[in-house]
Amino acid sequence: MSRVIIVGGHGKVALLAAPLLVSDGHEVTSVVRNPEHVADVEATGATAAVLDVEHASTEEIAELVRGRDVVVWSAGAGGGNPQRTYAVDRDAAIRSMDAAAQAGVGRYVMVSYFGAGPDHGVPEDSSFHAYADAKTAADEHLQGTDLAWTILRPSGLTLDAATGHIETGDGVVAGRVSRDNVAHVIRSVVAHPEQAAGRIIAFNDGRLPIDDVVTNA
Repeated sequence: MSRVIIVGGHGKVALLAAPLLVSDGHEVTSVVRNPEHVADVEATGATAAVLDVEHASTEEIAELVRGRDVVVWSAGAGGGNPQRTYAVDRDAAIRSMDAAAQAGVGRYVMVSYFGAGPDHGVPEDSSFHAYADAKTAADEHLQGTDLAWTILRPSGLTLDAATGHIETGDGVVAGRVSRDNVAHVIRSVVAHPEQAAGRIIAFNDGRLPIDDVVTNA
């Protein structure tokens, strides 16, 4: 079993992923910015850690993640403020990757979004541009590290219950996926390190069992 640390521990996906990872026997730490969220995190079975990653240095994040096997980045600024979007979704994310490498953490799982990449196509005058640009930069930085990385790119998120089935691969365009299914994908990626490493998985709800997608590159 692995020692997993989830950054953005009070987010909807993280709160769904933590109990799944705990139930699999992993040692889970969930990082939150607001001390008032500690109880919610601990209710999942995870251990809470309080750190404002938006303003934390690489060294501070390295101290936090040291001793863990896997960093799961599920944090985000939540949109609305381009400056803060870049500060969290790009800059803090990149610092966390550098911190993971500095601290000797071997694996890193990034929760990105369907469509991220140099050809994301979001115009500069769109309110979504800062997010698309920030996530693209973070994903690119991660791919340039020596970490055993996995980039997850879920499509539009819903509050539906998990089906345990997704679709991915050539020809699949952005659609919808439940946050609960995203949590199950995180669970599967953590459980299958060799098969998941070095992969970008863009996905919707679908008909393929999640473990089959993760274990069949």
